[in-house]
Amino acid sequence: MSVQLWTGCSVATMQAAAGTPYGWVEDAAIAVEGDRIAWIGPRDQMPGLLRKGCEQEHDCRGALVTPGLIDCHTHLVYGGDRAHEFELRLGGASYEDISRAGGGIASTVKATRAASEAELAAQSLPRLRALMGEGVTTIEIKSGYGLALDHEAKALRVARSFAREQAVDVRTTFLGAHALPPEYAGRADEYIDDVLRMLPALHQQGLVDAVDAFCERIAFSTAQTERVFKAAKALGLPVKLHAEQLSDSGGARLAARYGALSCDHLEWLGEEGAAAMARAGSVAVLLPGAFYFLRDTRVPPIDLLRKLGVPMAVSTDCNPGSSPCTSPLLMLNMACTLFRLTPEEALAGVTRHAAQALGLKDRGVLAKGMRADFVLWDVREPAQLAYAMGFNPHRQTVFGGRPR
Repeated sequence: MSVQLWTGCSVATMQAAAGTPYGWVEDAAIAVEGDRIAWIGPRDQMPGLLRKGCEQEHDCRGALVTPGLIDCHTHLVYGGDRAHEFELRLGGASYEDISRAGGGIASTVKATRAASEAELAAQSLPRLRALMGEGVTTIEIKSGYGLALDHEAKALRVARSFAREQAVDVRTTFLGAHALPPEYAGRADEYIDDVLRMLPALHQQGLVDAVDAFCERIAFSTAQTERVFKAAKALGLPVKLHAEQLSDSGGARLAARYGALSCDHLEWLGEEGAAAMARAGSVAVLLPGAFYFLRDTRVPPIDLLRKLGVPMAVSTDCNPGSSPCTSPLLMLNMACTLFRLTPEEALAGVTRHAAQALGLKDRGVLAKGMRADFVLWDVREPAQLAYAMGFNPHRQTVFGGRPR
């Protein structure tokens, strides 16, 4: 198999054990064989045999190289938009007020159900391309706007199709327990019965990589969420959870008992829930776009998560109601300015820790044997990626060893 070589760059490998901030390597070389990194390190230390076996060399011309970005929490496939609700919130209505009045997720469910599969793909693809244009190489896409078997399957098929048609890896998450559909008003337990019928059918079709739920007072209780988790575990599927966004409902503690890959949002996370996450190895996925867009004031307990050693990922939460965002670079800035992460923590949040939040061990850092997913940026220092707003220094993405 031929070897390709990238030189003339500085690399933020994001290896925690590298002993330098960002896992920094100055004047680096990256040797790629197939879709894997064969060697990475200072250029003057590269083995001679690798250089001799090189069939193509790419001059990065001084670029900064990072791992490919990983957007580990999105609701990217949906119909319509909710700009009208944005106006209502600016007039004083809360997210909960709008949801209880039949807006919120229910309005997106209506638009998503009305869209054909082709229409849904056409509406969602520009959002995916915007994310890819800022260096995203792996993305998680949740369902949860169909809330009926045929429509959940439709959304998940669209998500799967993107992985076949675009140079990006897609992980799909079944979020049937996202909201109560209108036809089940007042019958939440019966709807969970329906979710438990959907899950094995979707899994049998090969459409589900993980299972999520929204555990909150406007969504589902811990008891209802646990029923979903038990069904997921019976099928061998990992779980994750929208937890403690609007209140401390005990969702993080429940998710930790089931070894959740991640708990996401977490503005109201308490010490007991954080400690449970630390013991379970669950990642805290921070979603500063939703915090900003909903004008929240309660910040996730960053210092507590640091103290307990809970990994912190950062994601766009791309969705129509609370984070209509397709810019992971803006999320880096917001994670720093709103949540007080360091630029290094923020970058780890969209690389190393984001991979962990998806249960992926072959990406998120640049090291021998890892996937050759990396990004060339027209900046000199990693902190510049979090520093500037509305600035996209993306030059090129390499996906699976191939320039994209």
